[in-house]
Amino acid sequence: MKTALPDGLIVVAKADCPTCRLAEPLLAELSAQAGPLTVYVQDSSEYAADVSGTLHDSTLEHSYRLGIEFVPTLIRVENGIEVQRTYGWHKEDWRQISRVATLGEDLPVMRPGCGSKTLEPGIAEELELAFGDVRLQSREIDFSAVDDPFEACFDGGWSDGLPVVPPTPVRVLRMLKGTQRKPDEVVGLMPPDLVPCTVEKVAINAVLAGCKPEYMPVLLAALEAALTDEFGLHGLICTTMFGSPMIIVNGPVAKAIGMNSGVNALGQGNRANATIGRALQLIIRNVGGGRPGEIDRATLGNPGKYSFCFAEAEDSDWLSLAQVRGIEAGRSAVTLFPGEGVQGIVDQKSRDPDSLARSFALSLRTVDHAKLAMAGDAVLVVSPEHARVFIEAGWSKQRLGEELDRLLLAPGKDLVAGAGGITEGIPERFKDMQVPKFRPGGLLIVRAGGTAGLFSAIIAGWAASGPVGSSAVTREVNT
Repeated sequence: MKTALPDGLIVVAKADCPTCRLAEPLLAELSAQAGPLTVYVQDSSEYAADVSGTLHDSTLEHSYRLGIEFVPTLIRVENGIEVQRTYGWHKEDWRQISRVATLGEDLPVMRPGCGSKTLEPGIAEELELAFGDVRLQSREIDFSAVDDPFEACFDGGWSDGLPVVPPTPVRVLRMLKGTQRKPDEVVGLMPPDLVPCTVEKVAINAVLAGCKPEYMPVLLAALEAALTDEFGLHGLICTTMFGSPMIIVNGPVAKAIGMNSGVNALGQGNRANATIGRALQLIIRNVGGGRPGEIDRATLGNPGKYSFCFAEAEDSDWLSLAQVRGIEAGRSAVTLFPGEGVQGIVDQKSRDPDSLARSFALSLRTVDHAKLAMAGDAVLVVSPEHARVFIEAGWSKQRLGEELDRLLLAPGKDLVAGAGGITEGIPERFKDMQVPKFRPGGLLIVRAGGTAGLFSAIIAGWAASGPVGSSAVTREVNT
């Protein structure tokens, strides 16, 4: 709603601004010689108190509606419409706008102003909520003065077991500034309860998780990937298996928001990694109703159900995962994968790519079970020291993948149920075939980790085949 502007001159000032104090004696002169004058004072009822038309703008509503960024600001209004504006003290500008030719004769030619109180930390969002067009739709819960908001969030069931940040309207609005998307836009129906998930609800859970506003585009892209049929989030939530959504980020956005792709990339300590993954899990819990012990029936689960998010290191000749999956170079994207826990690969002796590839294949053979094939996908996280063995030998990421596919073919007779005295295994019909460990495209390779340490890792996926299951999904990040 636009404010109705009074014709004449408007001055906005604050008492603790030296330049406003410098200009204060001029206001009586303006009132007498320049016609109607309105003075809005942001912080005092005493400033220019002897000037007719002075108002204490205690709520800052007038300053907000006038879009004041600096004080003093001088505005001329004609027929209810602003026609001229200047800020700070500029003698010629004030004379021209006020039409008082001798105004401020004894004052210096120019003095810079001060920042408006409307721009002080936290104030802008409060003013927008109070006087702007934004209207948050989510129900607001009031706490009494004796309530501990952190404990109330635990009591309300909105936490994953760790403390969360109370999502006040100001914090939610600030989070919404991280995206150009409208707060009431429905991203999709959130399983398992199939509740409409709006951008506003995403922002609320991003606040709970401790995100910064600039993380919102990455979180929204991850959520969009999660809501695709290919990813099968409902089944992943409900399964008794270990898996949960894991986010891999590629492109310029990872560096822009400070994500970790290096030392301890799969561990703790980085705010973006930790809170983006956590926010997605909280959305699943708080919007979709996917709570452990209720719909979430995981036998053991895994620590990634708190948060599992990292960036791929893109400082080598290897194509990024996003490029391999069809995203143009230089664009940002997330790949969502139904990840389980981290299985380490320790090979500190292989110095040629053939030996190291065999080590990787031997370890990958144990995903799900050494006798199971095409039961789940996997992510192979290659550390920089291991990657260097391949890169210096001229192996691309694609060549490594092809070699692993070849090495992971196995005689069906060794994998069928009952072979080797182990009841677990694949059906009898595969016994005369060479069986691949993973379905085509089911092994994803990324490069991440610290530059010291000949260790890589495997992250197994969930149920790659059959009427239920989950496939990795890649989505471009947009603002």
